[in-house]
Amino acid sequence: MTVTRTALTSLGLAGIAAAVVTTLTANSSADQSARSTAPAFDPAHFTHPVDNPYFPLTPGLLTHLRGTDGDERFVEKVRVTHRTVMIAGVRAVVVRDVVRRPDGSLAEATDDWYANDDLGNVWYLGEDTATYDEHGHLEDRAGSWTAGVDGAEPGIIMPADARPSTASRMEFSKGVAEDQAWVVQRLGRVTTPGRRFTDVVRTLEWSRLEPRVISQKFYAAGLGIVEERDLAAGDEHFWVVSSRQP
Repeated sequence: MTVTRTALTSLGLAGIAAAVVTTLTANSSADQSARSTAPAFDPAHFTHPVDNPYFPLTPGLLTHLRGTDGDERFVEKVRVTHRTVMIAGVRAVVVRDVVRRPDGSLAEATDDWYANDDLGNVWYLGEDTATYDEHGHLEDRAGSWTAGVDGAEPGIIMPADARPSTASRMEFSKGVAEDQAWVVQRLGRVTTPGRRFTDVVRTLEWSRLEPRVISQKFYAAGLGIVEERDLAAGDEHFWVVSSRQP
């Protein structure tokens, strides 16, 4: 997947999404590229972790988001907790992500597990997720996975040097979680439906399980994800409306 920075800035969002879809459905070069350029996972490389400004894991950091999925509206709260858990020989930070409907009923609750390595890459080590119906009944736990269990492998959610056109495999649990990402731009500022942010990384993300769904995400320094929106074959759109630093 070789696209120059000039080409990226001149293509519209729909054109970029279409190009990505074409590449992904034609062959698996994107996955091979992501795997070949990513550093090897080694617990010995997590002894002196370095913070990544575009995906901070500072306990107490809290962001509030609003969002839509088709005709449905949601509110979301993402909190970096003080809890940690040992996964695949690495101590991971627990990030709690809760999505609710406008009436306050729980739609989804997830514990995500992340860890910084000694270079500043942020590794994704798994998630424990559950969705609920309007009456509070558990619907399913699809998408849950743990690195080192049943062949699942950790991936990089945000590279230490997030430059175009860095590719990374964000997670891998065959048939469960196979997300990948491609850094397409570094931006001085971005205005979302919620507010304006500076020093931003823009990515395109997709899953081999749903290869036609392409999402755009903006990661702002000091906060992490500030907006995510489906560009192709999906209807999700979430954006940060407020945040609180610890």
